[in-house]
Amino acid sequence: MDIQNVPQKEQTNNPLHGIKLISLLEFLTKHYGWEKLALKVNINCFKKDPSIKSSLKFLRKTKWARNKVEQLYVDLKNKSI
Repeated sequence: MDIQNVPQKEQTNNPLHGIKLISLLEFLTKHYGWEKLALKVNINCFKKDPSIKSSLKFLRKTKWARNKVEQLYVDLKNKSI
């Protein structure tokens, strides 16, 4: 069976569906800034010489940190509704 012909499942209950990690991170840094973001999620890439590039690299490799950042985003978005 060709992988390209497999229908994609709808993810209607996933609040992160269609949101790229870079967009999520840019939103959080714009809202909190690096210092407050580092207080919310205690990871070094937010504390020492923070950048989008280094944070993306770390978050793509580290599942627990990515989960925390994604949850922070979802919580923030739910507050604004």
